[in-house]
Amino acid sequence: MLGGEIQKRWHTYSAMDAALAIDIGATKLAVGIVTRNGELLDRALVRIDHKWSGEQLFDELSLAVKEQMNRAHGHHGADVVVVGVGSAGPIARNVETISPLNIEQWREFPLRERLVTLTSLPVFGDGDAKALALAEGWLGAAKGVDNFMAMVVSTGVGGGIVLNGELLDGATGNAGHVGHVVVEPNGRRCSCGGRGCLEAEASGPAIEAITGRPPTQPTYETMVRTGRLVGRAVASVSNVLDLKLTVVGGSVALGFGATFFAAAQKTLDELCQIEFARGARIVPARLADEGPLVGAAAVAWRGFNRS
Repeated sequence: MLGGEIQKRWHTYSAMDAALAIDIGATKLAVGIVTRNGELLDRALVRIDHKWSGEQLFDELSLAVKEQMNRAHGHHGADVVVVGVGSAGPIARNVETISPLNIEQWREFPLRERLVTLTSLPVFGDGDAKALALAEGWLGAAKGVDNFMAMVVSTGVGGGIVLNGELLDGATGNAGHVGHVVVEPNGRRCSCGGRGCLEAEASGPAIEAITGRPPTQPTYETMVRTGRLVGRAVASVSNVLDLKLTVVGGSVALGFGATFFAAAQKTLDELCQIEFARGARIVPARLADEGPLVGAAAVAWRGFNRS
Protein backbone atom coordinates (compact mmCIF):
# COMPACT_ATOMS: atom_id res chain seq x y z
CA MET A 1 0.00 0.00 0.00
CA LEU A 2 1.31 3.43 -0.92
CA GLY A 3 0.38 5.03 2.39
CA GLY A 4 2.35 2.43 4.31
CA GLU A 5 5.41 2.95 2.14
CA ILE A 6 5.30 6.70 2.70
CA GLN A 7 4.80 6.39 6.45
CA LYS A 8 6.88 3.36 7.41
CA ARG A 9 9.87 5.26 8.83
CA TRP A 10 8.08 8.28 10.20
CA HIS A 11 8.39 7.00 13.75
CA THR A 12 12.09 7.88 13.49
CA TYR A 13 11.34 11.55 12.69
CA SER A 14 10.70 14.40 15.07
CA ALA A 15 7.06 15.41 15.46
CA MET A 16 7.98 18.79 13.98
CA ASP A 17 9.79 17.52 10.90
CA ALA A 18 8.39 18.65 7.57
CA ALA A 19 9.04 18.35 3.86
CA LEU A 20 9.62 21.24 1.49
CA ALA A 21 7.35 20.44 -1.45
CA ILE A 22 7.86 21.89 -4.94
CA ASP A 23 5.38 21.56 -7.80
CA ILE A 24 6.58 22.56 -11.26
CA GLY A 25 3.79 23.18 -13.73
CA ALA A 26 3.66 24.74 -17.16
CA THR A 27 2.51 28.19 -16.01
CA LYS A 28 3.45 28.33 -12.34
CA LEU A 29 5.73 26.99 -9.64
CA ALA A 30 4.39 26.23 -6.18
CA VAL A 31 6.41 25.72 -3.01
CA GLY A 32 4.95 24.57 0.28
CA ILE A 33 5.57 23.06 3.69
CA VAL A 34 3.91 19.69 4.34
CA THR A 35 3.90 17.77 7.61
CA ARG A 36 4.56 14.07 7.90
CA ASN A 37 0.77 13.59 8.16
CA GLY A 38 0.19 15.28 4.82
CA GLU A 39 -1.02 18.62 6.19
CA LEU A 40 -0.12 21.59 4.00
CA LEU A 41 1.00 24.30 6.44
CA ASP A 42 2.05 27.04 4.05
CA ARG A 43 2.66 27.73 0.37
CA ALA A 44 3.91 30.29 -2.11
CA LEU A 45 3.21 30.65 -5.81
CA VAL A 46 5.44 31.88 -8.63
CA ARG A 47 3.80 32.72 -11.96
CA ILE A 48 6.20 31.84 -14.78
CA ASP A 49 7.15 34.63 -17.14
CA HIS A 50 8.25 32.80 -20.27
CA LYS A 51 10.49 35.75 -21.14
CA TRP A 52 12.72 34.86 -18.20
CA SER A 53 15.91 32.94 -18.82
CA GLY A 54 16.41 29.58 -17.18
CA GLU A 55 18.55 31.18 -14.49
CA GLN A 56 16.02 33.93 -13.82
CA LEU A 57 13.34 31.29 -13.38
CA PHE A 58 15.48 29.36 -10.91
CA ASP A 59 16.22 32.60 -9.04
CA GLU A 60 12.47 33.14 -8.58
CA LEU A 61 12.08 29.55 -7.39
CA SER A 62 14.99 30.04 -4.99
CA LEU A 63 13.32 33.06 -3.39
CA ALA A 64 10.14 31.07 -2.80
CA VAL A 65 12.11 28.13 -1.38
CA LYS A 66 14.00 30.35 1.06
CA GLU A 67 10.80 32.11 2.11
CA GLN A 68 9.01 28.83 2.81
CA MET A 69 11.95 27.36 4.72
CA ASN A 70 12.04 30.48 6.89
CA ARG A 71 8.29 30.33 7.47
CA ALA A 72 8.47 26.64 8.33
CA HIS A 73 10.65 27.36 11.34
CA GLY A 74 9.61 30.92 12.21
CA HIS A 75 5.82 30.63 11.79
CA HIS A 76 5.07 26.93 12.18
CA GLY A 77 7.82 25.64 14.46
CA ALA A 78 8.73 22.97 11.92
CA ASP A 79 12.11 21.77 10.73
CA VAL A 80 12.46 21.01 7.02
CA VAL A 81 14.43 17.76 6.68
CA VAL A 82 13.80 16.74 3.05
CA VAL A 83 12.79 18.25 -0.31
CA GLY A 84 10.30 16.69 -2.70
CA VAL A 85 9.61 17.74 -6.30
CA GLY A 86 6.77 16.94 -8.68
CA SER A 87 7.61 18.24 -12.15
CA ALA A 88 5.93 18.37 -15.52
CA GLY A 89 7.88 16.15 -17.89
CA PRO A 90 9.77 14.70 -19.39
CA ILE A 91 12.27 14.34 -16.57
CA ALA A 92 15.38 12.35 -15.87
CA ARG A 93 15.06 9.95 -12.95
CA ASN A 94 14.86 11.71 -9.57
CA VAL A 95 14.77 15.09 -11.39
CA GLU A 96 18.51 14.98 -12.02
CA THR A 97 17.46 17.03 -15.03
CA ILE A 98 14.05 18.24 -16.16
CA SER A 99 12.78 19.35 -19.58
CA PRO A 100 9.12 20.34 -19.20
CA LEU A 101 7.60 20.61 -22.66
CA ASN A 102 5.97 23.95 -21.85
CA ILE A 103 9.01 25.55 -20.14
CA GLU A 104 11.42 26.01 -23.01
CA GLN A 105 14.07 27.77 -20.90
CA TRP A 106 14.51 24.62 -18.82
CA ARG A 107 15.88 22.01 -21.19
CA GLU A 108 18.01 19.39 -19.42
CA PHE A 109 18.01 21.73 -16.43
CA PRO A 110 20.01 20.17 -13.53
CA LEU A 111 17.28 20.76 -10.96
CA ARG A 112 18.24 18.26 -8.29
CA GLU A 113 21.86 19.44 -8.03
CA ARG A 114 20.76 23.06 -7.85
CA LEU A 115 18.23 22.34 -5.11
CA VAL A 116 20.72 20.32 -3.08
CA THR A 117 23.14 23.26 -3.25
CA LEU A 118 20.39 25.72 -2.34
CA THR A 119 18.91 23.81 0.62
CA SER A 120 21.71 21.48 1.81
CA LEU A 121 19.00 18.80 2.15
CA PRO A 122 18.28 15.49 0.42
CA VAL A 123 16.17 16.06 -2.69
CA PHE A 124 13.83 13.51 -4.30
CA GLY A 125 11.71 14.12 -7.36
CA ASP A 126 9.31 12.57 -9.83
CA GLY A 127 6.77 13.52 -12.47
CA ASP A 128 3.93 15.76 -11.30
CA ALA A 129 1.19 13.29 -12.14
CA LYS A 130 3.14 10.44 -10.52
CA ALA A 131 3.38 12.63 -7.43
CA LEU A 132 -0.38 13.15 -7.58
CA ALA A 133 -0.82 9.38 -7.73
CA LEU A 134 1.16 9.05 -4.50
CA ALA A 135 -0.92 11.78 -2.86
CA GLU A 136 -4.30 10.39 -3.91
CA GLY A 137 -3.25 6.86 -2.93
CA TRP A 138 -2.03 8.12 0.45
CA LEU A 139 -4.82 10.48 1.49
CA GLY A 140 -7.21 10.96 -1.41
CA ALA A 141 -9.69 9.28 -3.74
CA ALA A 142 -7.53 6.17 -4.24
CA LYS A 143 -6.72 5.57 -0.57
CA GLY A 144 -6.65 1.82 0.04
CA VAL A 145 -6.62 1.00 -3.69
CA ASP A 146 -3.68 -1.01 -5.07
CA ASN A 147 -4.36 -0.56 -8.81
CA PHE A 148 -5.27 2.82 -10.27
CA MET A 149 -4.17 5.70 -12.48
CA ALA A 150 -3.97 9.37 -11.52
CA MET A 151 -4.11 12.09 -14.16
CA VAL A 152 -3.56 15.83 -14.42
CA VAL A 153 -5.57 17.60 -17.14
CA SER A 154 -4.41 21.20 -17.13
CA THR A 155 -1.93 23.19 -19.23
CA GLY A 156 -0.45 19.77 -19.93
CA VAL A 157 -1.78 16.24 -19.49
CA GLY A 158 0.18 13.73 -17.42
CA GLY A 159 -0.39 10.49 -15.58
CA GLY A 160 0.89 8.17 -12.91
CA ILE A 161 0.03 4.48 -12.66
CA VAL A 162 -0.02 2.28 -9.57
CA LEU A 163 -0.03 -1.50 -10.06
CA ASN A 164 -0.13 -3.94 -7.15
CA GLY A 165 0.58 -1.08 -4.76
CA GLU A 166 3.72 0.08 -6.60
CA LEU A 167 4.08 3.30 -8.58
CA LEU A 168 5.35 2.46 -12.06
CA ASP A 169 8.61 4.16 -13.04
CA GLY A 170 9.61 2.77 -16.43
CA ALA A 171 13.10 2.75 -17.95
CA THR A 172 13.69 6.50 -17.49
CA GLY A 173 11.17 7.30 -14.74
CA ASN A 174 8.56 8.62 -17.21
CA ALA A 175 5.99 5.80 -17.07
CA GLY A 176 2.36 6.91 -17.18
CA HIS A 177 2.51 9.71 -19.76
CA VAL A 178 -1.12 9.22 -20.75
CA GLY A 179 -1.08 12.68 -22.32
CA HIS A 180 0.68 11.11 -25.29
CA VAL A 181 -1.84 8.37 -25.93
CA VAL A 182 -3.23 9.08 -29.41
CA VAL A 183 -6.95 9.89 -29.21
CA GLU A 184 -7.42 11.60 -32.60
CA PRO A 185 -5.53 9.86 -35.42
CA ASN A 186 -4.10 12.53 -37.75
CA GLY A 187 -5.11 15.14 -35.17
CA ARG A 188 -3.27 18.27 -34.07
CA ARG A 189 0.51 18.34 -33.86
CA CYS A 190 1.67 17.81 -30.28
CA SER A 191 4.63 19.51 -28.62
CA CYS A 192 6.17 16.04 -28.28
CA GLY A 193 6.35 15.80 -32.08
CA GLY A 194 3.45 13.38 -32.57
CA ARG A 195 -0.08 13.98 -33.78
CA GLY A 196 -3.43 13.55 -32.09
CA CYS A 197 -2.06 13.06 -28.57
CA LEU A 198 -4.49 13.66 -25.72
CA GLU A 199 -2.40 16.66 -24.65
CA ALA A 200 -2.63 18.16 -28.15
CA GLU A 201 -6.44 17.83 -28.09
CA ALA A 202 -7.56 18.27 -24.47
CA SER A 203 -5.05 20.45 -22.61
CA GLY A 204 -5.83 24.07 -21.77
CA PRO A 205 -3.73 25.57 -24.61
CA ALA A 206 -5.13 23.03 -27.08
CA ILE A 207 -8.71 23.88 -26.12
CA GLU A 208 -8.02 27.59 -26.61
CA ALA A 209 -6.34 26.96 -29.98
CA ILE A 210 -9.24 24.80 -31.18
CA THR A 211 -12.14 26.91 -29.89
CA GLY A 212 -10.73 30.43 -29.68
CA ARG A 213 -11.90 30.58 -26.06
CA PRO A 214 -9.83 30.11 -22.89
CA PRO A 215 -10.59 26.94 -20.93
CA THR A 216 -11.99 29.13 -18.15
CA GLN A 217 -14.85 30.04 -20.52
CA PRO A 218 -15.83 26.68 -22.03
CA THR A 219 -18.97 25.87 -23.94
CA TYR A 220 -20.96 22.78 -23.04
CA GLU A 221 -19.71 21.14 -26.23
CA THR A 222 -16.10 21.80 -25.29
CA MET A 223 -16.53 20.24 -21.86
CA VAL A 224 -18.20 17.17 -23.35
CA ARG A 225 -15.59 16.75 -26.09
CA THR A 226 -12.74 17.06 -23.59
CA GLY A 227 -14.35 14.50 -21.30
CA ARG A 228 -14.86 12.07 -24.16
CA LEU A 229 -11.24 12.35 -25.26
CA VAL A 230 -9.97 11.79 -21.73
CA GLY A 231 -12.36 8.84 -21.38
CA ARG A 232 -10.97 7.40 -24.62
CA ALA A 233 -7.40 7.54 -23.32
CA VAL A 234 -8.37 6.17 -19.90
CA ALA A 235 -10.23 3.28 -21.53
CA SER A 236 -7.13 2.31 -23.49
CA VAL A 237 -5.00 2.25 -20.35
CA SER A 238 -7.69 0.47 -18.30
CA ASN A 239 -8.06 -2.25 -20.92
CA VAL A 240 -4.31 -2.79 -21.16
CA LEU A 241 -3.48 -2.70 -17.44
CA ASP A 242 -6.60 -4.11 -15.79
CA LEU A 243 -7.48 -0.91 -13.91
CA LYS A 244 -10.84 -0.12 -12.31
CA LEU A 245 -10.13 3.41 -11.07
CA THR A 246 -8.73 6.62 -12.52
CA VAL A 247 -8.46 9.78 -10.41
CA VAL A 248 -8.29 13.06 -12.34
CA GLY A 249 -7.11 16.46 -11.17
CA GLY A 250 -5.90 19.63 -12.87
CA SER A 251 -7.53 22.97 -13.59
CA VAL A 252 -9.22 21.89 -16.83
CA ALA A 253 -10.79 18.69 -15.51
CA LEU A 254 -11.84 20.10 -12.15
CA GLY A 255 -12.92 23.39 -13.72
CA PHE A 256 -15.19 21.60 -16.21
CA GLY A 257 -16.63 19.60 -13.33
CA ALA A 258 -19.63 17.28 -13.58
CA THR A 259 -20.15 17.73 -17.32
CA PHE A 260 -16.58 16.64 -18.04
CA PHE A 261 -16.70 13.65 -15.69
CA ALA A 262 -20.08 12.46 -16.96
CA ALA A 263 -18.82 12.52 -20.57
CA ALA A 264 -15.61 10.75 -19.60
CA GLN A 265 -17.48 8.06 -17.67
CA LYS A 266 -19.91 7.48 -20.52
CA THR A 267 -17.02 6.97 -22.94
CA LEU A 268 -15.29 4.69 -20.46
CA ASP A 269 -18.44 2.59 -20.16
CA GLU A 270 -18.69 2.32 -23.95
CA LEU A 271 -15.06 1.32 -24.50
CA CYS A 272 -14.30 -0.87 -21.48
CA GLN A 273 -16.22 -3.92 -22.63
CA ILE A 274 -13.71 -6.65 -21.90
CA GLU A 275 -14.88 -8.44 -18.76
CA PHE A 276 -12.08 -7.42 -16.39
CA ALA A 277 -12.34 -3.72 -17.31
CA ARG A 278 -16.12 -3.37 -17.10
CA GLY A 279 -17.21 -1.03 -14.37
CA ALA A 280 -14.02 1.06 -14.51
CA ARG A 281 -14.59 4.46 -12.89
CA ILE A 282 -13.18 7.94 -13.43
CA VAL A 283 -13.50 10.31 -10.46
CA PRO A 284 -12.25 13.77 -9.42
CA ALA A 285 -9.08 14.04 -7.36
CA ARG A 286 -10.10 14.47 -3.72
CA LEU A 287 -7.17 16.65 -2.64
CA ALA A 288 -8.04 19.42 -5.13
CA ASP A 289 -5.46 22.20 -5.36
CA GLU A 290 -3.44 20.82 -2.43
CA GLY A 291 -2.79 17.55 -4.27
CA PRO A 292 0.32 18.59 -6.22
CA LEU A 293 2.17 19.82 -3.14
CA VAL A 294 1.03 16.92 -0.97
CA GLY A 295 2.20 14.67 -3.80
CA ALA A 296 5.60 16.33 -3.94
CA ALA A 297 5.90 15.80 -0.19
CA ALA A 298 4.92 12.15 -0.64
CA VAL A 299 7.76 11.82 -3.16
CA ALA A 300 10.09 13.30 -0.54
CA TRP A 301 9.09 10.96 2.28
CA ARG A 302 9.07 7.95 -0.02
CA GLY A 303 12.57 8.73 -1.25
CA PHE A 304 13.81 9.37 2.27
CA ASN A 305 12.46 5.98 3.39
CA ARG A 306 14.32 4.25 0.58
CA SER A 307 17.65 6.04 1.06
